[in-house]
Amino acid sequence: MLSYAFVLLHLSILLAGFTGVLGRLITLNEGLLVWYRVMFASVFFLMYLVVKNGQIKVTVKDALRIAWVGLLLSIHWLLFYGSIKYSNVSIGVVCFASVGFFTAILDPVLSKRAFSVREVAFSLLTIIGIALIFHFDTRYQLGIVLGVLAALAAAFLTIETRRVGSDYPLMTFLFYEIASSFVIMTAILPIYLSFFPVATIVPSWSDFWYLIFLASFCTVGMFSLQVEALKRLSSFTVNLSYNLEPVYSIILAMIIFNEAKDLNFSFYVGLALICASVMLQSYFHWKTYQKSFPSSKN
Repeated sequence: MLSYAFVLLHLSILLAGFTGVLGRLITLNEGLLVWYRVMFASVFFLMYLVVKNGQIKVTVKDALRIAWVGLLLSIHWLLFYGSIKYSNVSIGVVCFASVGFFTAILDPVLSKRAFSVREVAFSLLTIIGIALIFHFDTRYQLGIVLGVLAALAAAFLTIETRRVGSDYPLMTFLFYEIASSFVIMTAILPIYLSFFPVATIVPSWSDFWYLIFLASFCTVGMFSLQVEALKRLSSFTVNLSYNLEPVYSIILAMIIFNEAKDLNFSFYVGLALICASVMLQSYFHWKTYQKSFPSSKN
């Protein structure tokens, strides 16, 4: 059964890797893309909870508490898809890898715990890698800046999700997070489009089906596979495995968009440093986990 759980886990990671690719395939700007994604995903999450007899009702106070996380999600996705639109998938997901650095800095401050020198040191390799790409590849500097800001927003999102989300069933929390994000995006979209006007807000047929796939399989489906994997695997194993998400995204982008031809030597040097950072952090986290739970096989 463990092998089945690992299949589900890596299928969920593959679906997560597709989100960047779909961000490139969908021709709508990042504001409309996020708005449609959270609108469709809200419906699919509600359908999931109804079918699974999950908890749907929460108090108004709880809904407002979760809405704060929904705001962070909206900001993160706007910046992430903006990064992809102004650069490419590979650049966007590589910059997203800096979330580990920001989490290593912000989490101790917000949680009032001691800094981990090792976490900060390893995460600095990621920052050096991104700096190399930024300095030597001037074509994508705006996309790189947006990608780093997306990672900063994701760090806040991760910390707040852990703090707020632990009080609710996971899929219930995600439904209200996504639904509140839809309400927030609906409120700000007219202002957003006044600064970034578009010819039409109606997606083409191809965009429509890409959005359906993004909202259903790559959002609700991804998280439901995660939930199933967590029934047989430790949360540590799942979190560690998700370090592969940028790798999956880059491979998919190279296959679908032939992005390898658009990437120069500095990108690969920067990517190597980022991979080294992820591998070192993964190794030491695994060693720490083994010491804490020596009998664990997950």
